[in-house]
Amino acid sequence: MEHVKPLRADGRRNRERIVAIAAELVGRDGAQVSLEEIARRAGVGSATLHRHFSSRQSLLEAVFRDGVAQLCARASSQPGEDPAAELAVWLEDLTIYTATHRGLAAALLTGPDGLTAEEVCSTDKLLDVLSVLVARASSAGAIHARATTEDLLMLANAIAVANEDDPLTASRVLRLALTGIRP
Repeated sequence: MEHVKPLRADGRRNRERIVAIAAELVGRDGAQVSLEEIARRAGVGSATLHRHFSSRQSLLEAVFRDGVAQLCARASSQPGEDPAAELAVWLEDLTIYTATHRGLAAALLTGPDGLTAEEVCSTDKLLDVLSVLVARASSAGAIHARATTEDLLMLANAIAVANEDDPLTASRVLRLALTGIRP
Protein backbone atom coordinates (compact mmCIF):
# COMPACT_ATOMS: atom_id res chain seq x y z
CA MET A 1 0.00 0.00 0.00
CA GLU A 2 1.36 3.39 -1.04
CA HIS A 3 1.78 6.00 1.71
CA VAL A 4 0.18 9.30 0.78
CA LYS A 5 1.56 12.35 2.53
CA PRO A 6 -1.28 14.43 4.02
CA LEU A 7 -1.80 17.81 2.41
CA ARG A 8 -1.04 21.02 4.24
CA ALA A 9 -4.07 23.21 4.94
CA ASP A 10 -3.41 25.45 1.93
CA GLY A 11 -2.93 22.44 -0.33
CA ARG A 12 -6.16 20.90 0.93
CA ARG A 13 -8.02 24.18 0.31
CA ASN A 14 -6.57 24.40 -3.22
CA ARG A 15 -7.61 20.82 -3.97
CA GLU A 16 -11.13 21.37 -2.60
CA ARG A 17 -11.47 24.62 -4.56
CA ILE A 18 -10.28 22.94 -7.77
CA VAL A 19 -12.81 20.12 -7.36
CA ALA A 20 -15.65 22.54 -6.54
CA ILE A 21 -14.89 24.76 -9.54
CA ALA A 22 -14.46 21.73 -11.80
CA ALA A 23 -17.87 20.41 -10.67
CA GLU A 24 -19.46 23.77 -11.43
CA LEU A 25 -17.84 23.99 -14.87
CA VAL A 26 -18.59 20.36 -15.77
CA GLY A 27 -22.20 21.13 -14.90
CA ARG A 28 -22.12 24.16 -17.19
CA ASP A 29 -19.88 22.99 -20.05
CA GLY A 30 -19.67 19.21 -19.81
CA ALA A 31 -16.79 16.86 -19.08
CA GLN A 32 -14.55 18.38 -21.76
CA VAL A 33 -14.25 21.66 -19.88
CA SER A 34 -10.89 23.38 -20.20
CA LEU A 35 -8.41 22.51 -17.45
CA GLU A 36 -6.89 25.95 -17.86
CA GLU A 37 -10.27 27.56 -17.16
CA ILE A 38 -10.70 25.39 -14.07
CA ALA A 39 -7.29 26.47 -12.76
CA ARG A 40 -7.95 30.14 -13.54
CA ARG A 41 -11.40 30.12 -11.88
CA ALA A 42 -10.00 28.25 -8.85
CA GLY A 43 -7.32 30.91 -8.49
CA VAL A 44 -4.43 28.48 -8.95
CA GLY A 45 -1.83 27.95 -11.63
CA SER A 46 -1.91 25.10 -14.10
CA ALA A 47 1.03 23.49 -12.29
CA THR A 48 -0.92 23.47 -9.02
CA LEU A 49 -3.89 21.82 -10.72
CA HIS A 50 -1.60 19.17 -12.23
CA ARG A 51 0.20 18.63 -8.93
CA HIS A 52 -3.15 17.63 -7.39
CA PHE A 53 -4.54 15.84 -10.46
CA SER A 54 -2.15 14.11 -12.83
CA SER A 55 -4.75 13.93 -15.60
CA ARG A 56 -8.17 15.18 -16.66
CA GLN A 57 -9.42 11.71 -15.80
CA SER A 58 -8.23 11.93 -12.20
CA LEU A 59 -9.87 15.34 -11.77
CA LEU A 60 -13.15 14.12 -13.27
CA GLU A 61 -13.04 11.09 -11.00
CA ALA A 62 -12.60 13.37 -7.97
CA VAL A 63 -15.53 15.53 -9.14
CA PHE A 64 -17.72 12.45 -9.62
CA ARG A 65 -16.82 10.85 -6.28
CA ASP A 66 -17.25 14.16 -4.44
CA GLY A 67 -20.69 14.65 -5.99
CA VAL A 68 -21.79 11.13 -5.03
CA ALA A 69 -20.43 11.62 -1.50
CA GLN A 70 -22.40 14.86 -1.16
CA LEU A 71 -25.58 13.16 -2.38
CA CYS A 72 -25.08 10.31 0.07
CA ALA A 73 -24.40 12.74 2.93
CA ARG A 74 -27.59 14.67 2.15
CA ALA A 75 -29.60 11.45 2.19
CA SER A 76 -28.01 10.33 5.45
CA SER A 77 -28.70 13.68 7.10
CA GLN A 78 -32.46 13.49 6.55
CA PRO A 79 -34.14 13.44 9.99
CA GLY A 80 -37.05 11.21 8.99
CA GLU A 81 -39.66 13.74 10.08
CA ASP A 82 -41.39 13.93 6.68
CA PRO A 83 -40.36 10.74 4.85
CA ALA A 84 -42.28 11.43 1.63
CA ALA A 85 -40.90 14.95 1.23
CA GLU A 86 -37.37 13.89 2.16
CA LEU A 87 -37.46 11.08 -0.41
CA ALA A 88 -38.81 13.40 -3.12
CA VAL A 89 -36.24 16.13 -2.40
CA TRP A 90 -33.35 13.66 -2.47
CA LEU A 91 -34.54 12.04 -5.70
CA GLU A 92 -34.77 15.51 -7.21
CA ASP A 93 -31.22 16.30 -6.02
CA LEU A 94 -30.00 13.08 -7.65
CA THR A 95 -31.88 13.78 -10.88
CA ILE A 96 -30.56 17.34 -11.14
CA TYR A 97 -27.00 16.22 -10.34
CA THR A 98 -27.14 13.53 -13.02
CA ALA A 99 -28.75 15.82 -15.61
CA THR A 100 -26.27 18.65 -15.05
CA HIS A 101 -23.07 16.64 -14.92
CA ARG A 102 -23.45 15.58 -18.48
CA GLY A 103 -20.93 13.22 -19.88
CA LEU A 104 -19.09 12.81 -16.58
CA ALA A 105 -19.63 9.08 -16.11
CA ALA A 106 -19.13 8.44 -19.84
CA ALA A 107 -15.88 10.43 -19.80
CA LEU A 108 -14.62 8.34 -16.91
CA LEU A 109 -15.46 5.11 -18.71
CA THR A 110 -13.90 6.10 -22.03
CA GLY A 111 -10.94 8.10 -20.79
CA PRO A 112 -7.31 7.16 -21.35
CA ASP A 113 -6.97 5.70 -17.85
CA GLY A 114 -9.56 3.08 -18.80
CA LEU A 115 -11.64 2.88 -15.63
CA THR A 116 -14.11 0.02 -15.62
CA ALA A 117 -17.82 0.48 -15.03
CA GLU A 118 -17.38 -1.11 -11.61
CA GLU A 119 -14.70 1.43 -10.66
CA VAL A 120 -16.88 4.35 -11.75
CA CYS A 121 -20.22 3.02 -10.63
CA SER A 122 -21.55 4.22 -7.33
CA THR A 123 -24.91 2.51 -7.61
CA ASP A 124 -24.39 0.48 -4.44
CA LYS A 125 -23.68 3.60 -2.37
CA LEU A 126 -26.70 5.38 -3.80
CA LEU A 127 -28.93 2.35 -3.29
CA ASP A 128 -27.80 2.06 0.33
CA VAL A 129 -28.79 5.61 1.24
CA LEU A 130 -31.89 5.58 -0.93
CA SER A 131 -33.11 2.35 0.70
CA VAL A 132 -33.30 4.13 4.07
CA LEU A 133 -35.40 6.93 2.58
CA VAL A 134 -37.65 4.43 0.76
CA ALA A 135 -38.12 2.32 3.89
CA ARG A 136 -39.16 5.39 5.90
CA ALA A 137 -41.58 6.57 3.22
CA SER A 138 -42.99 3.06 2.83
CA SER A 139 -43.46 2.68 6.61
CA ALA A 140 -45.32 5.98 6.65
CA GLY A 141 -47.57 4.78 3.82
CA ALA A 142 -46.29 7.64 1.67
CA ILE A 143 -45.33 5.60 -1.39
CA HIS A 144 -46.87 2.72 -3.29
CA ALA A 145 -46.08 -0.59 -1.59
CA ARG A 146 -44.65 -2.03 -4.80
CA ALA A 147 -42.21 0.87 -5.38
CA THR A 148 -38.71 -0.44 -4.82
CA THR A 149 -35.47 1.37 -4.19
CA GLU A 150 -34.18 0.10 -7.54
CA ASP A 151 -37.33 1.36 -9.32
CA LEU A 152 -36.90 4.85 -7.92
CA LEU A 153 -33.19 5.00 -8.74
CA MET A 154 -33.93 3.83 -12.30
CA LEU A 155 -36.73 6.41 -12.60
CA ALA A 156 -34.48 9.28 -11.45
CA ASN A 157 -31.62 8.20 -13.73
CA ALA A 158 -33.86 7.69 -16.77
CA ILE A 159 -35.41 11.12 -16.36
CA ALA A 160 -31.98 12.72 -15.89
CA VAL A 161 -30.51 11.04 -18.97
CA ALA A 162 -33.56 11.93 -21.08
CA ASN A 163 -33.22 15.55 -19.98
CA GLU A 164 -29.46 15.93 -19.97
CA ASP A 165 -28.50 19.62 -20.05
CA ASP A 166 -32.01 20.59 -18.89
CA PRO A 167 -32.22 20.24 -15.10
CA LEU A 168 -35.43 22.29 -14.87
CA THR A 169 -37.28 19.89 -17.15
CA ALA A 170 -35.71 16.90 -15.41
CA SER A 171 -36.90 18.22 -12.06
CA ARG A 172 -40.41 18.94 -13.38
CA VAL A 173 -40.76 15.50 -14.99
CA LEU A 174 -39.51 13.77 -11.82
CA ARG A 175 -42.04 15.68 -9.69
CA LEU A 176 -44.76 14.74 -12.16
CA ALA A 177 -43.73 11.08 -12.00
CA LEU A 178 -43.68 11.13 -8.21
CA THR A 179 -47.12 12.73 -7.87
CA GLY A 180 -48.71 10.92 -10.81
CA ILE A 181 -50.70 12.32 -13.69
CA ARG A 182 -54.10 12.21 -12.06
CA PRO A 183 -55.44 15.52 -10.71
